[in-house]
Amino acid sequence: MFSTTTFATIFNSAPDSTAVLTTSGSDVPNSKLSYSDLNLQVRNFISQATALFNANNIDPSSNPGLPIAHMLDNGLLNLITFLGTSLMRSISAPLNPAMKQSEIEFYLEDSSSKVLIVSDSYRDSPTSHNGINAAIKLGVSVWFISWAPDFGVKLEQLNSQSNTSLDFDPSSVSFDSVAETDIALLLHTSGTTGRPKAVPLSHRNILNSMRNISSTYNLSASDRSFIVMPLFHVHGLIGAVMSSLYSGGSVAIPPKYSASTFWPDFISTNSNWYSAVPTIHQIQLQKPLPENLPSIRFIRSCSASLAPVILARLEEKFKAPVLEAYAMTEASHQMTSNPIPPKKHVPGSVGIAQGVQIAILDESGNHTQIGEVCIRGNNVTSGYLKNPEANASNFTASLPASEVDPALDNQLWFRTGDQGYLDSEGYLFLTGRIKELINRGGEKISPLEIDSILLNIPQVSEAVSFAVDHEIYGQEIYAAVVLKDSESAQDNSARLTDADIIKIVSEKVAAFKVPKVIYITDSLPRTATGKIQRQLGEIDRSIRGKSGFTGPRDGDILEAEQLRAVHQHGRVRAAAPASIRARWVGADNCSNHVQLAVLARDRRPNSRIHRKKQFRYADPQRGVQCERDWPQVHDRRYGAQSR
Repeated sequence: MFSTTTFATIFNSAPDSTAVLTTSGSDVPNSKLSYSDLNLQVRNFISQATALFNANNIDPSSNPGLPIAHMLDNGLLNLITFLGTSLMRSISAPLNPAMKQSEIEFYLEDSSSKVLIVSDSYRDSPTSHNGINAAIKLGVSVWFISWAPDFGVKLEQLNSQSNTSLDFDPSSVSFDSVAETDIALLLHTSGTTGRPKAVPLSHRNILNSMRNISSTYNLSASDRSFIVMPLFHVHGLIGAVMSSLYSGGSVAIPPKYSASTFWPDFISTNSNWYSAVPTIHQIQLQKPLPENLPSIRFIRSCSASLAPVILARLEEKFKAPVLEAYAMTEASHQMTSNPIPPKKHVPGSVGIAQGVQIAILDESGNHTQIGEVCIRGNNVTSGYLKNPEANASNFTASLPASEVDPALDNQLWFRTGDQGYLDSEGYLFLTGRIKELINRGGEKISPLEIDSILLNIPQVSEAVSFAVDHEIYGQEIYAAVVLKDSESAQDNSARLTDADIIKIVSEKVAAFKVPKVIYITDSLPRTATGKIQRQLGEIDRSIRGKSGFTGPRDGDILEAEQLRAVHQHGRVRAAAPASIRARWVGADNCSNHVQLAVLARDRRPNSRIHRKKQFRYADPQRGVQCERDWPQVHDRRYGAQSR
């Protein structure tokens, strides 16, 4: 028997039962490993990693907690790397393979990683890999990982003469020295509010999360999860993979999510559930069903808000319960979830507490009906790494001593930054991120409320509302939507317009909540894990300009992703890309706010710009001549005051 307080507990499952399957295109394509096979390959990894450390005069057994970064696609080698690293008492620090070199340098330095593991496919062209270049620059060792058909996992060091003479013995590896307090995983928050924060998660944290998730969905040896989320993210690694292995079930791991191969791979691997972000669910809604829809025990949605209307469409189309959950990296993933039927699951709610305690607190740490969602539990990190300022602002112990729970290692409450409330049955409802709440003249508006209304419009497939600075109200509410393919293909005269959308919303909410500008766009900016970014408001007044501009209307298409980050350090850095047929481009560097570089195009065949004016300003501080091109379009759009 293996320890029940560390990851080694997964190897207590029936040794001959299937643990992992891979699909075509994976690092080890079309393979099947039992729990016994997986156990052997983890020991194989540890024995080789130990030998490589020893060859570099490092003894990992006497130096527990050595961070090991790895940049790998989803697959068997990625999973073995995580398990092997954590079970040799080192710290797994997975990185997104799509990162740029400067980003990788930050994460390697911030985690103090000693090693970076990358795919052996880069052995012949190492300088083509951003991670290798970053590691070499920082003096971090680079290890290549590969799979030998007659041997299994194989590790070799870049530019090392000792690879062929390494002395290692998988049979000598023991997991007995691993402690539940050892840090197993180091992830970073997305950093949407500043510098990314490093989140250390212990074996105890993650083991409790695995147990909570397995219990929530009654996972068993008969379940198989199809993995669509990246393993460098806590959702994919803990929420889908490790929770399945904890239950004695199995996982099917394709190299990445692909809408075109989702159903063929899901069916061929005999999977019966999957967990994903709402973006992926919406993509699957747009795709045709397979001829024979497989039996799906449940579908899990997490990492972003799922609108009730989308949940209903999913359940109707896929004939399976859709269970929305609430999770954060700091909680080793899951905090709440809607339960498996026949227990009630409530559309619009992220469910009930699952292995954690929840408190709704105000800014002073007092209980309140609607306020900040705070949690505590043995799955919650004890604090950010080397960041006392963030720890002081995100963890609180301000509750009375009567609420101390002796079952908890850490009595601190983690402030999630989310606003919400609990109903009488303990179901949690989120009303928005506290820092994302739109403050229009003192009225607080939840962007999630507006998103939900927009998504209920039949012609809309995606939507996001956000704040833009306003001289009078402080903030104004704007929104961007993506129309369904069928709607976009219609004749332009019949297509839904921004005016139509504003009219629909105005019939649902008070006037102060109605977006003053609606952008119709092809796509919305997203994070690496598919979350829609609500940070369009960061471009401040760049959407509107100084001279009364109210935004593209009646079919003008905002290139939303091109709007992001077009200015830097008070200067416009980007003009219209050659690939964009810009109908107009405005640029104004001549005030304290960089005013724009707005890119748009009008898709109506008979559209034309009626008049064009130039305005010239001089910046006395910079001595720069600035030019602004601003189209004068129909008075029916913008009014005569905009001339």
